[in-house]
Amino acid sequence: MSGSESMLRMPASVRMADAPGLWAQLQLGLRAEAAQVRSAAGAELRINAADLQQFDSSVLTLLLSAARLCTAEGVKLHVCQVPAKLQELARVYGVAELLWPELAEVSAKA
Repeated sequence: MSGSESMLRMPASVRMADAPGLWAQLQLGLRAEAAQVRSAAGAELRINAADLQQFDSSVLTLLLSAARLCTAEGVKLHVCQVPAKLQELARVYGVAELLWPELAEVSAKA
């Protein structure tokens, strides 16, 4: 990872009851990481979702809120190592292309 990139990690479990507390923690981390990314002349903040094992639709709310916060902070959010189950949930809810624009580009070319 280069000095212009930064990465946070999603927890193993994200459930509706946990979402407010997780969002409070995530906001702090996102703002701090965004400041570091900008100071290094970077443009992308990464969240690693590989650890996600148990989650409900509240994870989509957290990720969409994170994307909005990153935009407001002047950086782009990139969610990487996304479990297939999370991608499918995002497709069912119609937000996959908001979280992973590259998937929409691939679908459009197919």
